[in-house]
Amino acid sequence: MLEKLGLFGLFLGCMLAATVVPFSSEALVAGAMLLDYKLWVIVLVAALGNTAGGMISFLMGWLCKWEWLERWFRVKREKLMRVHDRIKRYGLGAALLTWMPVVGDLIAIAMGLMRMNPWWTLLLMFVGKLARYVVSALLLGLTGWF
Repeated sequence: MLEKLGLFGLFLGCMLAATVVPFSSEALVAGAMLLDYKLWVIVLVAALGNTAGGMISFLMGWLCKWEWLERWFRVKREKLMRVHDRIKRYGLGAALLTWMPVVGDLIAIAMGLMRMNPWWTLLLMFVGKLARYVVSALLLGLTGWF
């Protein structure tokens, strides 16, 4: 399927993986590496897609009420409050950690709830996610998978 959708499929899959839809975008990057795309293009598209998904989570926090997050997205208030307290300590720098599985979504949602600067959040989120895919692609290449 990825082969048919190409880079758009990679972007879309990485975007969905950065929302509350749980699956590994690294598997998509690995699949794209089997196709005839330049590595830097794969990494850039994956980072852009994952950042778009992270900003969707950020906007969910910005626009939603607590009750909606708990009810529709099954985000527990207690867990989000723990993340919220840590973000207060690190400020906008927390956006660099939105690449992390599971808690990255919570960080993005909490940053939206806290009304963090969306432009700085976007920039730092992209930097963190780009670094993630650079490291992932290098590890996949160095381990002999590609």
